[in-house]
Amino acid sequence: MTQASATDSNAPVGTAGSDRATGASIVSRLVETLRASWPAIALIVIIVAAWQAISAAGLVETYVLPSPWSIVHEMVADFDLYWRASLPTLTAILLGFAISVLIALPIAIGMVYSPLLQRAIYPLLVLSQVVPKVALAPLFIIWFGFGTPPKIFMVVLIAFFPLVVDAVVGFQAARPESLMLVRSMGASRWQAFWKVRFPWALPSIFAGAKVAITLAVVGAVVAEFVGADQGLGVVITQARGNLDTVAVFAGIGFLSIIGLILFACVSIIERVLVRGSRSGRSFEAAGSL
Repeated sequence: MTQASATDSNAPVGTAGSDRATGASIVSRLVETLRASWPAIALIVIIVAAWQAISAAGLVETYVLPSPWSIVHEMVADFDLYWRASLPTLTAILLGFAISVLIALPIAIGMVYSPLLQRAIYPLLVLSQVVPKVALAPLFIIWFGFGTPPKIFMVVLIAFFPLVVDAVVGFQAARPESLMLVRSMGASRWQAFWKVRFPWALPSIFAGAKVAITLAVVGAVVAEFVGADQGLGVVITQARGNLDTVAVFAGIGFLSIIGLILFACVSIIERVLVRGSRSGRSFEAAGSL
């Protein structure tokens, strides 16, 4: 009873200590990230400062290249307009990206386990990327009308290719000795996939996901440029027709922010899921069998 009471009394202290350690780890990671990113931040600051100086000196007409300050002022002043326009674009991006993941991973798995399927599908995947996406966008408008569906299809068409390619590379990069080890311990091919191939492929999958999420933004905007009734692409198109360069840059700024946030979200998920070395995960998984 005395030992149990001591253990119970120490549990909250251990939990608090764990929470403090977790918070310190997060802060240290943020500091390391900022320390590693300072050259890029410094370069951006220099470019923006030079841009502002050129605009303030009147070296370039405002309708050609507005100042960064006027663009930021436009984004803040009409925040509600750009935010409402961002929601349809963001919805198409997220839905298209999710569908791309659901399509790409099964295709990649089939290509890894079936050479015949790989020889049949891979040329079609390459062909889907060779065809100009802008040329296909009007067809999506004809088939699905104006609205969200054509944007989703455009996002899927652009985003799923890097997911498939990088997933196949990751699945095929699993160490043969790790696979033989788990198979020798009585694991099925499906168990070997989940215990070895999938953890090993996660870095490659997320590398493709980072590329895909940025391309998803491009796909949604391309569809909105060709034909849509709402979205940031529509706002940019209307501003271009009115020769409102400040509004065009403001729309581009919102698109850039959306892209950066989505990229950061994928990176955070990657850090949570991808832990330890691939070899360590493989042999730990083999031992768990």
